[in-house]
Amino acid sequence: MNTNFRAIIDMQLSDRTIGGWLEYWAKEIPNKECIVYSDRDLRFTWHDFDQRVNDLAKGLMAIGIEKGHHVGIWATNVPDWLTFLFAASKIGAVLVTVNTNYKQHELEYLCQNSDMHTLCIIDGTWECDYVDMTYTMLPELKTSQRGYLNSERFPKMKNVVYIGQEKFRGMYNTPELLLLGKNVDDKRLIDAKQNVHCHEVVNMQYTSGTTGFPKGVMLSHHNIVNNGLITGENMKFTQDDKLCVCVPLFHCFGVVLAVMNCLTHGSTMVMVEKFDPLVVLASIHKERCTALYGVPTMFISELNHPMFSMFDMSSLRTGIMAGALCPIELMRQVSDKMFMTITSVYGLTETSPGMTQTRLDDSFEVRCTTVGSDYPHVEVRVINPETGEECPVGVQGEMCCRGFNIMKGYYKNQAATDEIIDKDGFLHSGDLGVKDENGNYRITGRIKDMIIRGGENIYPREIEEFLYKMPEIKDIQVAAVPSKKYGEEVGAFIILKEGQTLKEEDVREFCRGKISRYKIPKYVFFIDKYPMTGSGKIQKYKLKDMALEMCAQQGIEIV
Repeated sequence: MNTNFRAIIDMQLSDRTIGGWLEYWAKEIPNKECIVYSDRDLRFTWHDFDQRVNDLAKGLMAIGIEKGHHVGIWATNVPDWLTFLFAASKIGAVLVTVNTNYKQHELEYLCQNSDMHTLCIIDGTWECDYVDMTYTMLPELKTSQRGYLNSERFPKMKNVVYIGQEKFRGMYNTPELLLLGKNVDDKRLIDAKQNVHCHEVVNMQYTSGTTGFPKGVMLSHHNIVNNGLITGENMKFTQDDKLCVCVPLFHCFGVVLAVMNCLTHGSTMVMVEKFDPLVVLASIHKERCTALYGVPTMFISELNHPMFSMFDMSSLRTGIMAGALCPIELMRQVSDKMFMTITSVYGLTETSPGMTQTRLDDSFEVRCTTVGSDYPHVEVRVINPETGEECPVGVQGEMCCRGFNIMKGYYKNQAATDEIIDKDGFLHSGDLGVKDENGNYRITGRIKDMIIRGGENIYPREIEEFLYKMPEIKDIQVAAVPSKKYGEEVGAFIILKEGQTLKEEDVREFCRGKISRYKIPKYVFFIDKYPMTGSGKIQKYKLKDMALEMCAQQGIEIV
């Protein structure tokens, strides 16, 4: 075992709070850049950012936010997103992240379910006006004095804050909170900070709701700080690293694997407000970023951008591709054209999120075909869903784990918590996986994504990897299509590279003689985009509905 990996195994978990880590770096490296928005040349040093956080923390206290209150943030990766995160954490409030793609019903469900005390918003996105949606939810705002909201439907909601300079009826804005904070005695903040402990909940994220109603995942300082710490150690992060953060902060990928990694290593965050491949490439080029994160569709967009060759990617050394299963050919292109030793992190929001990760020292094959081995201080097992017994090496079962990374539970939902965490403390992921003889894991699909055709179990990942070898294909997803005869058939949903053409029969012909007949897609659909969650995950369950709709439009009978 190499020395570096031995050091990671022996590494102690941190008991520092999020605010404690910020203050540590503000003292150790006060003049080093902490946050950079390269597209507008906005820069904060660790010292300056900590001062802004303190002023905002006192501003939040001035409008009645106390320890344990739930503070929602509904915003893209705007400059003060992180200020609100750290300010809330310093006073013991819980930051509730709101999916930027939420529509009216989803917003209202989350605000009610989370018992939200204060909601912080931006003006919106190109398809949603957050201000109008907030007034629709809280009509009393337009006649309420700020700080005295009395909502009939949302009795716990007391404040709405606009993140920015503009003023809206009944809402505070960021400059007002910073000004209010400057008039609050520092001792109030000092006392509040002393009452914050690492095992208390600091962040609540609602699962994307691809099945059932979204549930609030309660995560502690200890959960997410240490997940970020270990993730960074696995990639050998230091104060010299600059991470381009283009994944959404409302999701674990952004707020934990990116922010908490940089926080625990004193690294610089080069922020992108909303994913745009051109802004990402320009930020890497200008700031000489050493690391980049993304889901596969993001890397595909960057590599295929017509101006890709104009930017210098040679400063990059590592990063994470996660959030979906990563095609081998894509990993190879990222390695060759972006000079990155990519790692993969596997986990879910309920595991803070990482439970396994590939390492920089792993071979290209291991990094391409597995999600690596257990995080230090996390015990991962592949468990037979029917017997509850641990599966032998090479036998497929459900990915489960226990350790420091397990959530505190689902908010106000003990029954759902007990369903996912068993009596031995193992959290059940719902994902199928296999452990190999070297201790690395392969994810073979989700239990619910598995296609069962006439009694044959078919795993979409296998067919996706095979069809990705076709040079015309840019991206592919495989999902079940209902069948009267077999129960389910294989459907392939393909996005072609620009200028390329394929026929359905071309795809089937490519498969003949190379994969089992029952695995060859009966249905082939050429589409422009996939249905996505706000965090960039493909909603496979919606592909089935798309298939039925397209078959009806094309006059194809489901047999």
